[in-house]
Amino acid sequence: MELQQFKYDNKIVKYFVIATVAFGLIGMLVGILMAIQLFLPDANLGLQFTTFGRIRPLHTNAVIFAFVGNAMFAGVYYSMQRLLKARMYSDMLSWIHFWGWQLIILAAVITLPLGMTTSKEYAELEWPIDIAITIIWVVFGINMIGTILKRRERHMYVAIWFYIATFVTVAVLHVVNSFEIPVTMFKSYSWYAGVQDALVQWWYGHNAVAFFLTTPFLGIMYYFLPKAANRPVYSYKLSIIHFWSLIFIYIWAGPHHLLYTSLPNWAQSLGTVFSIMLLAPSWGGMLNGLLTLRGAWDRVREDPVLKFMVVAVTAYGMATLEGPLLSIKNVNAIAHFTDWIIAHVHVGGLGWNGFLIFGMLYWMIPRMWGTKLYSTKLANTHFWIGTLGIIVYALPLYTAGVVQSLMWKSFNAEGFLEYPNFLETVTQIVPMYMMRAIGGVLYLAGAIMMAYNLVKTAKQGSFKAEEAAEAPTLEKKKKIVGGHWHSVLERKPVIFTVLTLVAILIGGIIEMVPTFLIKSNIPTIESVKPYTPLELHGRDLYIKEGCSNCHTQMIRPFRSETERYGEYSKAGEFVYDHPFLWGSKRTGPDLHRVGAKYNNVWHFNHMLDPKSTSPGSIMPPYPWMFTQAINLDETAGKIKALRRVGVPYAKGYEETANDDLMKQAKEITADLATSDIEISEQAEIVALIAYLQRLGTDIKVKSNDQNP
Repeated sequence: MELQQFKYDNKIVKYFVIATVAFGLIGMLVGILMAIQLFLPDANLGLQFTTFGRIRPLHTNAVIFAFVGNAMFAGVYYSMQRLLKARMYSDMLSWIHFWGWQLIILAAVITLPLGMTTSKEYAELEWPIDIAITIIWVVFGINMIGTILKRRERHMYVAIWFYIATFVTVAVLHVVNSFEIPVTMFKSYSWYAGVQDALVQWWYGHNAVAFFLTTPFLGIMYYFLPKAANRPVYSYKLSIIHFWSLIFIYIWAGPHHLLYTSLPNWAQSLGTVFSIMLLAPSWGGMLNGLLTLRGAWDRVREDPVLKFMVVAVTAYGMATLEGPLLSIKNVNAIAHFTDWIIAHVHVGGLGWNGFLIFGMLYWMIPRMWGTKLYSTKLANTHFWIGTLGIIVYALPLYTAGVVQSLMWKSFNAEGFLEYPNFLETVTQIVPMYMMRAIGGVLYLAGAIMMAYNLVKTAKQGSFKAEEAAEAPTLEKKKKIVGGHWHSVLERKPVIFTVLTLVAILIGGIIEMVPTFLIKSNIPTIESVKPYTPLELHGRDLYIKEGCSNCHTQMIRPFRSETERYGEYSKAGEFVYDHPFLWGSKRTGPDLHRVGAKYNNVWHFNHMLDPKSTSPGSIMPPYPWMFTQAINLDETAGKIKALRRVGVPYAKGYEETANDDLMKQAKEITADLATSDIEISEQAEIVALIAYLQRLGTDIKVKSNDQNP
């Protein structure tokens, strides 16, 4: 059989590696800046661009899409060529993919601190960037599928299955969740509203974790772990069961992010059931990884690559045990909206993704540069300081989550809330926030050690941009008789891809279609009316400043919450909310019933100096909102866009909307003037006050005297 000579493209891998390390350090640094602001709010240096609300999406996007994303592409481009015995389909597509992805990241770095955000978690980037992501993702997919079709290896190895599932599912998730109506070049409104928007967002949000942070890295694990251990994968059959059950079940689990909310109960229950089932395939993957190391455990003692990979796979197992537990309603009732969830996410992010990336880089770089790792001792030091960083980060936050939740729910002997002032539950956990920042610094210190070690390794070696290889040509017509049924599927990549698409579509369709089409899922409330133009501007400022990163707008039907905040939230109250703003973390109190609870002067002073109204608050002041004005020219565009997605503004209302806006603004400024406060009617703070005073006032709610 004739052997074909060809060359692997290492240059594209090298560039993705450089981007991975650089953006990893930047993303972690932004994370530490955020962590410090939770006990030292002035760490934003008085700038509007560096407040917690503005840079939280910058941190998540930098870490997920810039650090983990670039690492994923580096791992895929390196392993795929070798598993398929073929160079990537097109060098040009590889480079379009690389530079396109980096430009998307640059766009995120510019727009997010400027407050240009959709507010939807992990999908904050505005519509032009969403379009760019779609184009570049398709480029990646064409390059990948093209390489699979021209392969010289008949069977697709398990890693390739996971890469295919990643491409297909992320494409579906991103497109469906990004339906939005543009208002301006960098402002849009979600096509969906309220409950539907929440369901679509967490179908996306949960599965972005599944198919961006999990499936591609399981593929990377299936390639690099056996290579590093020099052992075959423990079980081929287990990998088949693990793959198909994981991708089918994962897609159903999104509603577990919305337990006890206004989402219909049947959808919540489906999310819970499938989340608990998810434990089996997740642990199937973990065990397949760990059992691959049978007979190689003695090498784990010396080899930093195996150390990182063992802890990564173990962290994956821990996070995927915790996920199903958190989706049980009575556990979720304690943990949701607290720092427990932040700890959970970071065990996965720092442990599974971070450590697997570090292990991959320590294995790959010496081979691409034809040398040995510069310092094994330094890599081992990185392992221990990184592990310590994860522990020091996560344990205080688990403690903080439980402590704060118990304080929220605590009643005294007379039946009143033990801690009626929400702030008491925050000041109690500030020391844990300090510990968390120390953990982050330790983890970053380890990453800096790695960057130094990898640069020194590269300097002592010689980079092989084109790595020579050879393999026999794949005979197209050859018929293979017998073998495992799945091996037949592995020889048919197009059918494999279609079946993957079918497997991931089923769950989403069954959960979403009834929520959209059956009206009884979201009972209408006649008294709920669209926002006034001024309130609309205020709502957009709430989104711009990232208020939903710290404040929820979802009162759950618990006595502890209705006593603290007022009547629980109803599905029909959110029908005009494009996008929904339920939030996922309470660093501050819930705001769904804050309307008419405090006077305008209180809100004015609270935004100017939070400590003046709430001593001990960790919220930063927002002085720029008192000098910056809203843009009245955008009012008409906002009204038109919302009318297109179903908000019942009268035809032609956009022509007179600013008159109503100014009338309402004058009422607020006149009220402030009675307390000797002079402010322009067009100041941002006036619009924000109008929006806050509207919240939760559309339905009659019981008065609550407990809330200070």
